[in-house]
Order: sequence, then structure tokens, then C-alpha cells
Amino acid sequence: MIDPGFFLEIFPKLVAGLPLTLKLCGISVLLGFVLAVVLALAQQSENAFFVWPIRAFVSVFRGTPLLVQIFLIYYGLGQFRPNLQALGLWWLFREPFWCAIIALTLNTAAYSSEILRGAIRNVPRGLPEAASALGLSRLLTLRLVVLPLALRQALPAYGNEIILIVKGTSLASIITLTEVTGLAQELISQTYRAMEVFVAAGAIYLLINFIIVRALELLEIKLTPYRKR
Repeated sequence: MIDPGFFLEIFPKLVAGLPLTLKLCGISVLLGFVLAVVLALAQQSENAFFVWPIRAFVSVFRGTPLLVQIFLIYYGLGQFRPNLQALGLWWLFREPFWCAIIALTLNTAAYSSEILRGAIRNVPRGLPEAASALGLSRLLTLRLVVLPLALRQALPAYGNEIILIVKGTSLASIITLTEVTGLAQELISQTYRAMEVFVAAGAIYLLINFIIVRALELLEIKLTPYRKR
């Protein structure tokens, strides 16, 4: 049986890890989206020199678990400390926070680039051609016509990716980061009451994802007002 009193006692303690969870998610989603746009646009090229390395990157990060990626970046790259120090990058890879950010960013960029690539290719061919006939340059056509339509189409699928990243931040606890899951593990080691602690932690993640889902629904309505009903 779950003790409501204990549940209410530990809930504020778990909330203390929420800022770190949101920071991990926010930074990785932002950086991952920028990288995903670049990768998706690069894959529209017919030049294999650009396309195949990107496809290899996407395949690797989509085909391996996020947990393994975090381990490889945090523990694996630590074996190359002299090289990283020579390049001036050791300050980045010695911090578990930035290692988690790098892993989450690369992971979400791989998935999101495929979402955006498909959305860009689904933009009707006649629209860019009409924009070109009106005298718009390729860059303006991309910025004013192709990308806005592609982003609208990609929004539902991209919303799922954001939710996956929120849940993926829980894996940062394995490299000593005390976000919500990390605090939950500490509380379990102190109290030996895993049920209440994990229910409370799950409730926090559920609340975060509920807010994200509602925000994305409102954004989708704003971007496609003709579908309000």
C-alpha cells in the first residue's frame, strides 16, 4: 500500500531535481532541432559526399540505445583525455552535464532530421515552383514556403520526439546527475520504499509531458487555424 503521507513528504524533494531535468531537455531539444534542420536540408542534396555521412550518423544514433551513447561519450571519450586536452575540449567532456547534453542532442538530432526530411519532401512540388516563378530566390523560397509548411506537417511527430527526450533525461542519472530520477534513486537508497518514490517521480514526468502535449496542441491550432474543429 502507498503511504499518502510519505508520498507528500518526498514529492517536494523530487521536485528539487526538476530544474536540472528541464535544463537538460530544453538545451538538448533546442540544439538538436537546429542540427536536425541542417541535416534534413543537407539530405535534400543529390551529392553523395554530403548525404551518405549524414545517413551513417542517423543510422548509428537511431540504431543504438541512448544509454549506450551516454556511456560512450562520458566514459569512452575519457580514455582520450590527452588528445582532448590538446584540442582544448577536455573541459567539455569532463563534465557529466555537458556529456549528457551532447548525447541527448545528437540522439534527438538524428531522429528529428528524419522527421523533417520526410516533411520537407512532402511539401507539394508545385509550391516551390510557383515561388520561383514569382521571382523568389531559393533561400527565400526555403524560408518562406518550404520550411513553414514542413514544420507544420512535422509538428505532431516532433512532439513525440520531445516527449521521448524528456523521458530520456532520466538516463542522465547514471553519470551522477541528480535530476528527478537521480534524486529518486537516492531517496530509495535511504528509505527502501521504491513504490512511493517511483510513483512520485512518474507523476512529475507525466505532468511535464502533459504540459508539453497541451502546448503543442495549441501551437498546432495556431499554425493551422482551419483545423480548429
